[in-house]
Amino acid sequence: MANLTLWNQLSEWKSPKYKWVELTHELSPETPHWYGFKPFQADVLFDYADGTPEDKLAPMRCFQCSVASQYGTHVDVPVHFIPGGRDMSQIELKELVYPLVVVDRSAECAANPDFMMTIEELQKWEAEYGRIPEGAFVAFRSDWYKKSNLDNPDENDVPHYPGWAVDAIRWLVEERNIGAIGHEPADTDPGFVTTAEGSYPYPGEQYILSTDRIQIEVMRNLDQCPPVGAVIFCTFPKLKDGSGFPARCFAICPQE
Repeated sequence: MANLTLWNQLSEWKSPKYKWVELTHELSPETPHWYGFKPFQADVLFDYADGTPEDKLAPMRCFQCSVASQYGTHVDVPVHFIPGGRDMSQIELKELVYPLVVVDRSAECAANPDFMMTIEELQKWEAEYGRIPEGAFVAFRSDWYKKSNLDNPDENDVPHYPGWAVDAIRWLVEERNIGAIGHEPADTDPGFVTTAEGSYPYPGEQYILSTDRIQIEVMRNLDQCPPVGAVIFCTFPKLKDGSGFPARCFAICPQE
C-alpha cells in the first residue's frame, strides 16, 4: 500500500491552519540591494512572434538577465568569503529547509539604527520563548525591509543600519549549533562596524561563512512570522562555483 504521509502533510500545510509568508523581495531594477551593485537588468532576446516574414521564431518571450550574485534577497554560501569553501552546487538539499526562529528587535532598531544583536539579546529571547533548537535558522527581525534606503545614510553620508555582533553568531554556532542565520539589511554586520577605520570589513559575515554555513540577506516580512513554530524554505539555483545568488525564501507558519 502506498505511503501517503507526505501528501497528507502537504495538504495539511495548505489548509487554513497555516499561512505561507513570502520572505523575498521581487527581482527588478528597483529591488533593494547593496550599494556597490548595479541594478538588475533584463534585455529582451525574443518577444512573441509578430507574424512578419522575417520572424522565424516560435511565439515566446525570454530575456537575457544581468544581476549581481548577491543582489536583493539572496543567499551567501561559504566560498563567498572563504577560499576553498563550498559553492552553491555543493549545498545539500537538507540545508534548504530549517525550523525558523525569529528574534524581534524591531523596536530597538527603530530607536537606534546602529543596534547590534548580542548574546545578551539572544539570551533574553530564550528566557521568553525557550532554547533555540539545534539546526534552526535564526532570523534577526529589524523591520529594515520597510526602509527605502537600506544603508540609511546620515547627513554626512555615513550609513546606519543594525546587524549582528560576531560573538552572538559564534554563540549561536558553538552553543546552539544552529543551521543558518538571516537578516533584513544587506550586511551581516552593523554599518558602524563595516565602515570603522582600520577594522576588518564584515567580521560577522566572515565568521558565519567560515563555519561552513549559509546565510540569507535582504529578507522581508519577518514581522508576519511567529517567534517559534514556523518552517523556512531557502531556495536558490545549483550554480557551479557560485558564491551567492538571488533566492526565493518563504515560511510556513501556524495560524495564531
